[in-house]
Amino acid sequence: MTRHPATDAGIAACAAKLKAGGLVALPTETVYGLAGDATNADAIAAIYATKTRPQFNPLICHIADMQTARRLAMFNETAEKLAAAFWPGPLTLVLPRQADCPVDTLASAGLDTIALRLPAHETAQKLLAAVATPLVAPSANPSGRLSPSSAAHVEAMLPDIDVLDGGDCPIGLESSIVGCLDATPLWLRAGGLARGDIEACLGQKLSEAPQEASAAARLAPGRLARHYAPQSGLRLNATRAEDTELLIGFGPDTPPNCFANLSATGDMAEAASKLFATLHAADAAAQTAGKSLAV
Repeated sequence: MTRHPATDAGIAACAAKLKAGGLVALPTETVYGLAGDATNADAIAAIYATKTRPQFNPLICHIADMQTARRLAMFNETAEKLAAAFWPGPLTLVLPRQADCPVDTLASAGLDTIALRLPAHETAQKLLAAVATPLVAPSANPSGRLSPSSAAHVEAMLPDIDVLDGGDCPIGLESSIVGCLDATPLWLRAGGLARGDIEACLGQKLSEAPQEASAAARLAPGRLARHYAPQSGLRLNATRAEDTELLIGFGPDTPPNCFANLSATGDMAEAASKLFATLHAADAAAQTAGKSLAV
């Protein structure tokens, strides 16, 4: 495993590895992604194997520009409006695949849809330009574990994977996902872009996605019953910690002896940007102390 700096030389080295069918963890504004050539079935299979991710769970395809996006997928009026407003940025769109889409169908779990995102992170954009092909890049972690918001998180969970170190992810949460398959846009996953901002852009409410048990629930990643979880036990909606717990608090009323406060002022954006990094640190501390977590 090599940690590459986000320099021209580091980006070139990572691009060469990706072109050869290898995998690289890349930074984005949301979380670090485990990237591979989206047109290479072997690279995609290696991502599923590395993450121990079920192959019915589709991957997000990262693209460099709208020209590439339109080559891969069909955009309706809703998708065009959202892309114009929020790309590049922390929004993934699930769209119908073009008939001649070069992305291997393994990335879409065999569906006739494709999940696309145009990232805003400068290093990710430079790597996409250097590779000159779409990259699938689910979060760079074992399936079901906490997502990585730093290169160090990737190294701890996937020690055999090369990492392009672009620093800490500024948003620190997965992208939000919206399905644009017909006239009714679907809210598929909460993430770094607020649902209210998306609905304000469209001038309409997003419809709730089907439940996990239905076939349509496979449209997007991040919809399994257990996902983005620490290894320690976890109790939610806690305001105090038991003796056997470490508390992660939020807001001005958090006890002073808590492990961490996501935002002392109750700022949701600050809390979101700190969430995964704080969970990583608290999870490690809890395992060392033989405790569980309260959030």
